[in-house]
This record gives sequence, C-alpha cells and structure tokens, in this order.
Amino acid sequence: MTKKQRAMLWRIIISAVLMVALDFIPTTGWIQIALYLICYLIIGYDILRKAILGIFNGEIFDENFLMAVATVGAIILGEYSEGVAVMLFYQIGELFQSYAVGKSRKNISALMDIRPDYANIEKNGKLVQVDPDEVAIGTIIVVQPGEKIPIDGTIKEGTSSLNTSALTGESLPREVSIGDDVISGCINLSGLLKITTTKDFGESTVSKILDLVENSSMKKSQSENFITRFAKYYTPVVCIGALLLAIIPPIIRMSVLGLEPMWIDWITRGLTFLVISCPCALVISIPLSFFGGIGGASSRGILIKGSNYLEALAETKYIVFDKTGTLTKGVFEVTDTHPINISKDLLLEYGAYAESYSNHPISKSLKKAYGKDLDSARVSDVEEIGGHGVTAKVDGKEVAAGNSKLMKKLKLSYKEPDKVGTVVHVAIDGKYAGYILISDVIKQNSKMAISELKKSGVKKTVMLTGDAKKVADSVAAELGIDEVRSELLPADKVTQVEDLLNKKGLKEKLAFVGDGINDAPVLARADLGIAMGGLGSDAAIEAADIVLMDDDPSKISLAMKISRKTLGIVRQNIVLAIGVKVVVLALGAIGIANMWFAIFADVGVMILAVLNATRALIVKKNSY
Repeated sequence: MTKKQRAMLWRIIISAVLMVALDFIPTTGWIQIALYLICYLIIGYDILRKAILGIFNGEIFDENFLMAVATVGAIILGEYSEGVAVMLFYQIGELFQSYAVGKSRKNISALMDIRPDYANIEKNGKLVQVDPDEVAIGTIIVVQPGEKIPIDGTIKEGTSSLNTSALTGESLPREVSIGDDVISGCINLSGLLKITTTKDFGESTVSKILDLVENSSMKKSQSENFITRFAKYYTPVVCIGALLLAIIPPIIRMSVLGLEPMWIDWITRGLTFLVISCPCALVISIPLSFFGGIGGASSRGILIKGSNYLEALAETKYIVFDKTGTLTKGVFEVTDTHPINISKDLLLEYGAYAESYSNHPISKSLKKAYGKDLDSARVSDVEEIGGHGVTAKVDGKEVAAGNSKLMKKLKLSYKEPDKVGTVVHVAIDGKYAGYILISDVIKQNSKMAISELKKSGVKKTVMLTGDAKKVADSVAAELGIDEVRSELLPADKVTQVEDLLNKKGLKEKLAFVGDGINDAPVLARADLGIAMGGLGSDAAIEAADIVLMDDDPSKISLAMKISRKTLGIVRQNIVLAIGVKVVVLALGAIGIANMWFAIFADVGVMILAVLNATRALIVKKNSY
C-alpha cells in the first residue's frame, strides 16, 4: 500500500469512528452540525477541492462534481449522516479502486522489471559501473552471474545459462556461448560473460519492450472510446435530469394540483438521482480490464501495443503467415542422410570436409551437422564449380559434393530424395556415395499453432512465401494450412494481403504474422500485424501491433483467448453498471431508492466491476 493510500485509509477510519460516535453522543444543535461537518471535511475535502478546480478549469461534469453536489445538498437538507456516509463509502470505493489499479501496475512492473541500472566496463583491470545510455556500439561489457544483460550484443568470451522469462514468459533457461547473440533484459544465471554491444541502449530490446508496454494505454479500444463519448453526454444529461426532478414535480404539485410542493422530498430525490448516476464503475473498470489483459499477455511473452489491438484480436478471422522464420526456424539444417555402401557418419564427414573452405549457408549446415573440428591438413586441391558444387581431395581421396548438375557433369548415376529440401550429392573416388538433405526446419509448435487457431474460430490460414512452389506446398501440407501462395517477391506479399482484405467481411479482421525486414510493409498494411520478437528484425517489430517475444506461433491462439476473455469482462461490466443504474435511477425518481441505494448503485457496483476487471490479469499456465 502506498503512502497516499495509507493516508486515505486513516481518513476513512477516523471519519467512520467519528460518525458512529455521533450516533451515541447526545449532542444537538450547532455542536452536532459542527462535528458532522468536521467528519465530512476529513473524508471529503479532496473531492470538494477537485470539484471546485474542475469548475474553474471548465471541466464541470465529472464524478467529483456529482459527489460534491449530492453530499453538500444532503447536508443542507439536514441529512448529515447520509451526506457523510455517501462521501465515506465513495472514498472506500476509490481506495479499493486505487489499490486494484496499483496491484495491476505492480504485476506488470514485476513482470517487466527488466530495465538494467548499469553496465559493467573494464577499465585498468577493474570493473566500472556506467549508465547504459553512455555505452557506445562495439563496447565490450562484462555481465556477472546474477546480473541483467543491459544492452543487446554478441558474446565474445564465456558460456552461461540465461533466464529469459521476463521477455518470453518461458521458464526454461537458454544456453549461450561465444558467438551467440544475446538481448538485453535477460538475467545471467551462471558464467561470466563478455559481450560486444551491437546496439545503443535506446535501441536495445529492453528499451523497446518497456516503451511498448508503457505506451500501450495511449491507443484506446473502441470500448474505451465508447466510454469517453458516453461520459461526455451522460454527465450533463443526468445533472439536468436531477435538477428537473428537484424542481418540476413540486411546481406541478403546487400550481396544477394545488397540493403542498414537498420541496425537501423532491430535492432529496434529485440529489439521490445524482449519486446513483455517477458513472465510476464504467469509467474505471473498462480501462482497468484492458490494462489487465495487456498485463496478462505480457506475462506470457506477448506484447500488445494498445487495447485497440487487443480488441481487434477477438475479431480476427483470417491469419496470413510468412514462412521462413515464422513457421520455420529460418535456419538450414541437415534433416536426412542417405548413404550407399558407406556409413552415415562417414558420408557426412566427407561432405563437411569437401565444403570446409566455403562460407555458403549449405556448407555451414554440413559443418554444423558434422559437429567436430575440421583438420585443414586433411583437405587439398579444393575447386569450387559455380552452380554445381565443389571437388576436393580428402585424405587423398577424390571427393565431389554438390547438386545433380555436378553428378551429371561427372557422369554418375544418383538418387533423388522423396522429401523436399536442398540436396547435396556426394561422390568418392568416382563412385556415388549417397546424398545429404538440407532443409529449413519447421518450428516445434507450428502445427499446433495452426490447429489451435482453427479451434479458435479462424476461418482461413494462408501462407505467403518467396520459396519454390514444391517447398511451400510441402510445408503447408504438413502444417495443415488452408491456402499457400509461393514464389512471391516482397512487393507481391502486400498485393496478396490487399486481395485477402478485399474478400473478408466488414467486421472481420485479418492478421499477418512475419519476422523479416521485407515483412514490415505487410505487417503495417494488415488489420493486425504480429511480429516474431526473438529473432525478428527491428523493422518488423516496429511495424507490428503485437510482438511474440519467444517466436512461438502457438502464442497467437493464446493471445486470442486473452482478448476474448478481456472483452467478455468488459461487456459484463457494461451490462452490470448500466443495468443496475437504470433500475436504481428509476426507483430513485419515484422515491423508493434512498441514499443507501444510491451508495450501492455507485460504490457497490464500482467495487464489483473492479473485482471482475482484475480477472483479466490471470492467465493460466495451461491456457494453450
């Protein structure tokens, strides 16, 4: 509890004790009035101050004005205990709301407590702590066990395990070593690391994430905009309604019916009407619900840049995927070996040695799959044949590694694989030794992601890729994607998305999921752009509306569930708040509902709505 909240709690306790004591102390006249006024000012002076400042600033019709008029009116009419009670219960509700909002913010802050306070730089053999903002690109920083990585970079020395849970929502540590790229905000769990920075602090992952979360409330959803428009017209209408309720019936009774006007009764009803009409439950609970939804999503590594995007997720019926880096890992790996009259290990060894002097991605994949240090002394007479492959002597043997064109050139018969991928055929001493298949590996959760999206009500999944049709069709078939469009240039992706946008329903939303620089225009063009934040490019993350911090496509269906749950809570609160108020307003107008009914319709409904709103923060671990 904050200092301000503790002060309010003490004011509530003192006012409550004093109000109860006044019912037992036999005081009358001016002494009683003075004690009630003291009690009233203790609990309500800040509301009166805000109401007066609002009048001078031209912002008259707000909840402070309503509460001030209603309670001061009750005291003027001699209803001292009711006037104090209304203000007391209103402040109890405000304290409860303040605590709930603070708890939501605290939860998000704890989840996103990733901002580093310093960076370690080695000077004269000693570690010096400096402001991360002062560290230039290319500087070597030292991260000790238990410390946060302050700036994005590449490991120069050391191996360690990193806790990435604040960024990705995943509890499993990530193992890193020399040459690995690391992002700021992760916690170094074990070994000492020396990291060469690759970005300024302001451009690092940690800064961008914090900026996204802090500014997410700037973009209001349609529901929040509805409340803003609603309050703009609602408040003056109910103020005028309360005034008419206090004046018109007595005048009619007196001038038309010839009865006693009963001014006190009708003014009390007007004041009661004002208290009932206060729209606190709506104004507070709806933004709190969206804030809770965004916080719950961020705890699972899903960063949503605004409540309008959280709302749009619930209406998403079409999801378009990029392939490489989104549904697949974007890294070529050896996925199959087919040796002939030789062992698999030996086939891979000869292939890796033949390609040992090349930096081509395929060569790197072979060397990585071999997994051992390459002895350059074993290799000689390397010749690279453009568009075909390489030939070399390995341990004195003539080795050829390349595509089918190389095998044809060497006049060797070869075997074509049934699976899709890049094929490296290997021949040793003029005899075909088999092939090695290299392909882009599908992410572990991609198939589950497509399945879960269809269960979530997504009408169509589409994959757009620049890859060859055969490769694209194979991936789409394995994942269960409805439609695939292949061999596209970056500009073609925008055209394809626009075509899909024109075909969807008016209230339906289309989301595009991508990770590369060439995906940025498509992410911006779609109704909803979802970027892979772990390996995704800065341009894609900047253009996206939602960022998946661990590159897991299955998190999209989880985000949709969070969105629908949040919107369900918002609708419940709207129905609760408006429904109760309409009933009690009607009862207040005909004199059945007194000030205590008014307190429930205002403070009671607000407390119920706030309690309901906090449910949006809760995201179950097995939600997907």
